Amino acid sequence: MSDSNKTDSSPFSFKPYQEKEGEEYMNEAQLRHFESILRKWKANLMEEVDRTVHHMQDDAANFPDPNDRATQESEFSLELRTRDRERKLIRKIDQALKDIESGDYGYCESCGIEIGIRRLEARPTATMCIDCKTLDEIREKQMG
Repeated sequence: MSDSNKTDSSPFSFKPYQEKEGEEYMNEAQLRHFESILRKWKANLMEEVDRTVHHMQDDAANFPDPNDRATQESEFSLELRTRDRERKLIRKIDQALKDIESGDYGYCESCGIEIGIRRLEARPTATMCIDCKTLDEIREKQMG
């Protein structure tokens, strides 16, 4: 597969949404735009999960040398941690898709204002506006 094909299948190789003058926030076209991004992203992550499972099955070997065994276990551990982060991300994507269905997508869960098209394109699973997220991170930093 060439690099250009990989880019085309990336969930973030979309054309940015062009807002029209006077357009209502989170209208049908915008919701379809974000649903498409989220579904591509989820499919991409699911492919990675499948690839990891096959890789681990195919490459699992019982090396007689303890150093080789340790290297393989370390590589598998790193892959599993990565997949765990991706599993959590898939849950966030699923929640964002539910929010699209319920009409809650694109609005801050803390204060209720619009999160914004560009912020959602940068982080489609965002649930807070930039101000609330900043305050949340400051509180988190202070609490430790």
